[in-house]
Amino acid sequence: MRTLCHEPLSPFCRKIRIILAEKGLPFELREENIWQPSDDFFQLNPAGTVPVLIDETVNGKSKTVVAHSTAIMEYLEETYPKIRLLPGSATDRAECRRLVAWFDEKFNTEVTLNLLFEKIQKRYAGYGPPDMEELRIGLKNLQMHLDYLSELIDKRNWLGGNRFSLADIAAASHLSAIDYLGDVPWANFEIVKNWYARIKSRPSFRPLLADRIPGMPPPRHYDDLDF
Repeated sequence: MRTLCHEPLSPFCRKIRIILAEKGLPFELREENIWQPSDDFFQLNPAGTVPVLIDETVNGKSKTVVAHSTAIMEYLEETYPKIRLLPGSATDRAECRRLVAWFDEKFNTEVTLNLLFEKIQKRYAGYGPPDMEELRIGLKNLQMHLDYLSELIDKRNWLGGNRFSLADIAAASHLSAIDYLGDVPWANFEIVKNWYARIKSRPSFRPLLADRIPGMPPPRHYDDLDF
């Protein structure tokens, strides 16, 4: 059995949940309070961050603990290769990894932290009300990223090429977290909306749409597969 230590609205945790489901690997979720990590959790990951994967199923050996979403992503791709989420050629794999990094680094810094952190995580951490200037910057940056997504999707069947891949998973994980806040202007980005609707309909993605933050429900369209 695999256990994933996670935080429900974290895009990085969502990415790993989708990968596990796409590969058909059973797992259970263990929610962690990242603002007050337990001593046991620090033993798993001294950084005190999620996601952390505990894999007790590899060749009957003792459990393997993998921390950080990129390390977990690569571990799963190498350890369970029956269903590949990276493309076949070196060039296509490089492009896919570039896009994963785009969302996990650039999009996360310019959009996710400005919106998700300010609206939700600051409240749970006791850091006070949202900074309106940070929200303004995040929404402005989101528009630029959606423009770039539109350009990519207009030329490709999926974000990274002809096949659904880790690039789509990373992008949709971040957008789904922002969509929970109701901040994605879908009406202005029809190409991206149609791409996201295809991902929302995948069995691997649907469980994420049931996640809820206490006292902060998502917009009505959030878990509607047809928007």
